[in-house]
Amino acid sequence: MILSPSFYQGSTQKIAKALLGQILVNETPQGLSSGRIVEVEAYLSKNDPGCHAARGKTLRNAVMFGPPGYAYVYFCYGNHFMFNIVTEKEGVPGAVLIRALEPVKGLDLMARRRGKFQSHELGLTNGPGKLVQALGIDRGHNHFPLFKKPLYLLAAERKEKIGVTTRIGLTEGADLPLRFYLEGNPYVSVKPGKDRFSPGMKKKLKAQALKKAAQTE
Repeated sequence: MILSPSFYQGSTQKIAKALLGQILVNETPQGLSSGRIVEVEAYLSKNDPGCHAARGKTLRNAVMFGPPGYAYVYFCYGNHFMFNIVTEKEGVPGAVLIRALEPVKGLDLMARRRGKFQSHELGLTNGPGKLVQALGIDRGHNHFPLFKKPLYLLAAERKEKIGVTTRIGLTEGADLPLRFYLEGNPYVSVKPGKDRFSPGMKKKLKAQALKKAAQTE
C-alpha cells in the first residue's frame, strides 16, 4: 500500500523515525527499483543551523516550506543529488534526508546505474548519493508528491530497534542527535562507533562544547 499524505503530517523527528523500514520505489522506463529505508537524518525548522531553511526561504529550498510528503532533491558538492522528504505543516520548513537503503527490487538495474558489476555489494545503496544514483532519482523529481507513482513509498513493517547518533558531515548543528538508523542493518552508511569527523570538524565541535560549558558555569 502506498503511504498516504497523512503519513507525513507531524514533527520532523517523528516522521524520520517512522520512515525507517518503509520501502522507497521508483518506476522508470528502464524498470522498477526499490529499497528499504534503513538510515535517515532530520533537519528541523527551529534551532538547527544545519538545515537549509535556517536562513530563510530561497528558490532552492522553497519546497521545504510547502505541504509535507513531497520530494526535496538538490545537487550536493557538485557531484551527486540528495533525496529528502518534506515534513511539518505547510509554511513550516522541515525535511528528512534519506541516507541509506537496503535494496529490495531491481538490483541489477541499480548495479548498472551505479557502475557496479555485482548487485549484492553492500556499497550499492549505503549512502545518500549512492541510493539516489541507484534508484535513478534526479533534479526532475524535486517537488514531486511521494504518494503517487512513479516515485512513492510503500508501507512495511519494522522489527529492528532504532539507533540515534549525531548527523554526518556537518559543521553547523553537528552536535544534534538527529540521525536515526536500524540497528544491526549492514546497509547503514556509517557503522556506530566509527569516526565520522575530520580533524578540523573535531576541533570545531570541541570549541563549541567548551563554549557551552563555560556558559553554564
